[in-house]
Amino acid sequence: MGKDLQRCDAFCIHEDIVSTARDNRLQEDMVMELSELFKVLGDGTRINILRALALNEMCVCDIAALLCMSQSAISHQLRTLKNARLVKYRREGKVIYYSLDDEHVERMFNQGIEHIKHR
Repeated sequence: MGKDLQRCDAFCIHEDIVSTARDNRLQEDMVMELSELFKVLGDGTRINILRALALNEMCVCDIAALLCMSQSAISHQLRTLKNARLVKYRREGKVIYYSLDDEHVERMFNQGIEHIKHR
């Protein structure tokens, strides 16, 4: 059986490192919100929607055509993304256009892509 590289065989606690980490822990409500954000991002359809919206604002019909899905299914996904503050919308007559909520969403999305490419 190979050596377990995940286990520390020498028992020594680096108090300064532990103290710094303890002093900089996120508050529990922030941990929960971040966890929910990553859950929302953990869906392929929503990733495809975000990618499309990073290029152009789009209406539900456009997104449904792009992803070969029903407008109802896309509307459900957009509602989830809107509730997570990842997308916003504007109305022009009878048409509702969706776009990324702000530059943070685009940056976060692009950094995720760069992280994957970095392998």
